[in-house]
Amino acid sequence: MPARAEGPAGFEAVGSVAVRTFAAHQSPQVTRTHQSMDGHHVNAMAGDGSGAPHNHFADYDELPDGHFYDPDAEYEPDPEYAATLAPDAARQRRERIGPTGRPLPYFPIPGPLTDHGPAKIIAMCNQKGGVGKTTSTINLGAALAEYGRRVLLVDFDPQGALSVGLGVNPMELDLTVYNLLMERGMAADEVLLKTAVPNMDLLPSNIDLSAAEVQLVSEVARESTLQRALKPLMADYDYIVIDCQPSLGLLTVNALTAAHKVIVPLECEFFALRGVALLTETIEKVQERLNPDLELDGILATMYDSRTVHSREVLARVVEAFDDHVYHTVIGRTVRFPETTVAGEPITTYASNSVGAAAYRQLAREVLARCHAE
Repeated sequence: MPARAEGPAGFEAVGSVAVRTFAAHQSPQVTRTHQSMDGHHVNAMAGDGSGAPHNHFADYDELPDGHFYDPDAEYEPDPEYAATLAPDAARQRRERIGPTGRPLPYFPIPGPLTDHGPAKIIAMCNQKGGVGKTTSTINLGAALAEYGRRVLLVDFDPQGALSVGLGVNPMELDLTVYNLLMERGMAADEVLLKTAVPNMDLLPSNIDLSAAEVQLVSEVARESTLQRALKPLMADYDYIVIDCQPSLGLLTVNALTAAHKVIVPLECEFFALRGVALLTETIEKVQERLNPDLELDGILATMYDSRTVHSREVLARVVEAFDDHVYHTVIGRTVRFPETTVAGEPITTYASNSVGAAAYRQLAREVLARCHAE
């Protein structure tokens, strides 16, 4: 495990990289549940009963006195969240119709675990870039960790965006997932980094991984290289989430061979929709030839804007084509996501009360509910 050294207040060094600690973003005040005037628990995003929403959520202590967000008090999207996702928010609240046009199920808050492992491996995959794979990997992992699950994130993209999104500079790393794949005798503990989020670890990546696609060509059972590397780690985690590169090359095939489930982030835009057929064909080939346990867990609609007809039409077509494979949770557009990348932390800690954080917590509950239903 890389040595840790204390740095400036609120930071600690992971290897040679300073990472902002979770404690630096916590308020010393005790978290309490915000209640509406009728006594029901609501998200603090819904306001203080006066109808005026709160606009700043960077830290807990920015909320008005007495208003603290409790992630476990919120079972349904709050009115602010609903308004961003449905053209008729009143009907959505009245009939519990989700943004996908289907009745919105109840996703219970998961209970704590007494035992951990073996891990369920999820590949976050789409050959089109810029659809929210990395953002969804970071924030789904952080939300699962909030619910007491041990999570390992695998940066399997040579661009190293996942590592950057968690405050790690890929160019300063001596050991990455590339070394774990290509060097015999390399232990995962030598590569593993602890993130600033409790219960969530990282296998980082950098440009070195691009060489693996060429070098693996001559390897025996080349498609199973990642699967073999992750096998010793499965007993220590509940979920391993792999951030795939935007292609259908050998690295992506490795991720699909190692995974139990695939989540396909899909931007609500026409060009993103066109590539889904090719991706599902690749998933079917991997199922037939390499990994019969692989399943398409769901299509995750991202960057959704209910104000545009185009977004609503694309989402409707996705639901029509994939039906129950489309997650009920939809990730709307928000300026918070680019800010979290700069901050190097998940939206669940950077802007805990934001619409985006609420969406990924709901996604985590939906993922857990699907896994529990099996």
